[in-house]
Amino acid sequence: MDPSKFRFDIEAYKRKSEIEERYILNRFRERRKQIEEGYTPRREEESVGRKRKMGERKETTTDPKWPSIKPKNNLHITRLRDFDLFTVQNFFSPYESKAFIETAEGIGFTHQGSLGPAKGEAYRDNDRISVNDPVLADSIWDSGLNKLFSDIRIRGKAAVGLNPNIRLYRYKVGQRFGRHIDESNDLGDGKRTRYTLLVYLSGGPGEVKSKAKNDSSKPTDSSVDRLVGGETVFYGSRNSIVAEVAPIEGMALLHIHGDKCLLHEARNVTKGVKYVFRSDVVFA
Repeated sequence: MDPSKFRFDIEAYKRKSEIEERYILNRFRERRKQIEEGYTPRREEESVGRKRKMGERKETTTDPKWPSIKPKNNLHITRLRDFDLFTVQNFFSPYESKAFIETAEGIGFTHQGSLGPAKGEAYRDNDRISVNDPVLADSIWDSGLNKLFSDIRIRGKAAVGLNPNIRLYRYKVGQRFGRHIDESNDLGDGKRTRYTLLVYLSGGPGEVKSKAKNDSSKPTDSSVDRLVGGETVFYGSRNSIVAEVAPIEGMALLHIHGDKCLLHEARNVTKGVKYVFRSDVVFA
């Protein structure tokens, strides 16, 4: 076989990549327009009227016992792309991170999938919990996040708190969330979400796996499993990587969403379990 007959056309490859990227972004923009015009798509909060798969649990109707969030006086921002994308180390303490995992596992996660790219939705395979908890949202906001956003303005609006819609995600081996953008949501009364808040509850050199709900035994050496994979990756033009963030227990990742949201994905977990706390920063 003559290799010269099979030359790699780099320009054609770049054009193909650009077309694919524009296709994904256009599908998301079309979906956002439908939402703004009153079309009600299949949302991640949607559960009424649909049968649950075997093994899935209903979300709790009782008040979960979340950990008390202590004030953080020495939080520092690490900018990855000015104030559009940054991280905050030690946003949750190790105790707080593990307590969130323990409470979440006690409640029970529900599997979250998607219709897929062909239907205008990113590929998604993870487990989730969603609760509405204004008290928890306020305690996390007042623990130090409010100070980090004190000088940030968007279209003349200031950050006023966290979205009380609290979500917790779990990614086991093989699970991931494909390339997508996060929408900005109108909460009424002049309030709108502008930033995504993710806090990694696992990650780093090693974590203790959460125990089963009725397991009162102490962790042993065999219960330690290092998380591998699960990076959050942000993309710019021509599929260039803007930032690649590896999960670290207690670290917060914040990025602007809506019209200026960067295309991003949660990579496949190859070992261990990835847990994430999710909310949104609200501006008014």
